[in-house]
Amino acid sequence: MTLELACCLLATAAALFYVFTPGKLYLGHKKTRVSYLRERKDAVYENLRDLNFEFKAGKMPDADYQSLKASLQDEAATLLAEIARLEAKAAAAPRKARS
Repeated sequence: MTLELACCLLATAAALFYVFTPGKLYLGHKKTRVSYLRERKDAVYENLRDLNFEFKAGKMPDADYQSLKASLQDEAATLLAEIARLEAKAAAAPRKARS
């Protein structure tokens, strides 16, 4: 009985050590605001494609389609404007540094 308890405690200690030992985590590449906006733009475009498909398949009333389409297009336009603004700002920053 004592040997079984010792083995159980040893296995528990090993598992806890493995789980809670801090290690080096790879969290992927660091996202910039522009990369986040591009990912969001891709998602909005995909949603627009899905919306068009659903409407053409007859699964959605015209009023809902027009409303959702307008909101997705507004979001896409906002994202594109923000991406353009940030890219222009990034392109202008090295020129100012060289001057």
